Amino acid sequence: MGRIKTLMIKRLAFQMFNKHRNNLKDTFDENKKIIEQYMTSQNKKIRNTVAGYVTRLMKTKELL
Repeated sequence: MGRIKTLMIKRLAFQMFNKHRNNLKDTFDENKKIIEQYMTSQNKKIRNTVAGYVTRLMKTKELL
């Protein structure tokens, strides 16, 4: 089983995914840099968690 993401993380990730879908990539490191530009008030742990969840969303989007 995987880790359960909180509602705040999912909400931030879906906002980033919907607004910046064209800029996001399939790798965590690239998404981390992109999300860092758009999220200024969050700390490093939240940024990394959102970047990981967005990466997962991008990979599942390719499968569809």
